[in-house]
Amino acid sequence: MDSPSSVPAWVRAEPARLLGFARGAVHPGGGFAWLDDAGRPVPGRPVETWITCRMTHVFALASLQGAGTGELVAHGVDALTGLLRDPEHGGWYASTAVTEKRAYEHAFVVLAAASAAAAGAGGAEALLAEALEVVERRFWEPGPGRVADVWDRGWTQREDYRGANANMHTVEAFLAAADVTGDAVWTARALSIVEHLVHGEARAHGWLLPEHYDAGWRVRPDFNRDDPADRFRPFGATIGHLFEWARLAVHLGRALGDGAPAWLRTDAAALFETAARYGWAADGRPGFVYTTDFAGTPVVRTRLHWVVAEAIAAAWTLHQETGDPAYLARFREWCEHAETCFVDGELGSWHHELDPENRPAASVWAGKPDVYHAYQATLLPALPAAASFAGALRPRR
Repeated sequence: MDSPSSVPAWVRAEPARLLGFARGAVHPGGGFAWLDDAGRPVPGRPVETWITCRMTHVFALASLQGAGTGELVAHGVDALTGLLRDPEHGGWYASTAVTEKRAYEHAFVVLAAASAAAAGAGGAEALLAEALEVVERRFWEPGPGRVADVWDRGWTQREDYRGANANMHTVEAFLAAADVTGDAVWTARALSIVEHLVHGEARAHGWLLPEHYDAGWRVRPDFNRDDPADRFRPFGATIGHLFEWARLAVHLGRALGDGAPAWLRTDAAALFETAARYGWAADGRPGFVYTTDFAGTPVVRTRLHWVVAEAIAAAWTLHQETGDPAYLARFREWCEHAETCFVDGELGSWHHELDPENRPAASVWAGKPDVYHAYQATLLPALPAAASFAGALRPRR
């Protein structure tokens, strides 16, 4: 473990500051609200399941550290067992305004439930068991060994689209579930996903992972070419996801222990280097571009906070895993960039979006919806190496 001097002082203090901002997200109708730039709930916006889950996860991690956020965890669990759960057909709505069932949100239900269970929240273990059963029955496709994306409310029609994003967050969720339940089936499922999308597709495409596929898992390289800055399904390769996959590959290796394939670490390094090469200052300005095409040319030059957060987290994880000082140098460089450009010392949290000149913008993300990426990135250096955040923090029995 590196000495405390390896981590900037502001990074060590940042999780507590972010937590203070996040406390304002409690929605009086249940769940957690989308926050504006000042940390106030945005009037009229529906309660999003992914935000409620991510905030519940953050508050559960804080609770495990003794932050006194147990009531906030309970508030999140209540929404996931009531407001956002479909009592007729099962599963979870995408939001209080959208009733379709998405793998992306269901992955976050599993993650929130796992972290809440680790924190000892009432009802969380039952929620986790139910969420895993729904993912297993409705989204997991045993043949491909990956998850499908979107169903209608009644589970009668399934979208032909398949995506890397939902599968990536399912890996994250499965690692947390395996840590909390002790059931290795979830680690095996995570490996199946990573083996195809990282060791298969990313490696075959020069580590610029295609995000979009059809129902037969054939690449759709032109998907959303006309809407390249989509929040969840952007055209081309997504730089932040390359970093996120790199970190998750290392975490998966930790979960598998001595049985981990050697390619997990080497693939993680390749993803990291590709993201740094094509993402960082790719247009001559400091910061990470959002997306590139499959030749590595920037497409959307907007800077998003979650991308630099995942870059920081991946750099720290690979440094911790390998001891290579080059990763630590990158970690410190990108922490400095985040502090200078993204951290909002006046209103709180991080600016969620900057334009290519590193000025606050809102073309993709308006407001500051949640603190999940920034919280995890700044919490990670304080944790022991583990397969998941909940696994690093939960009490050992």
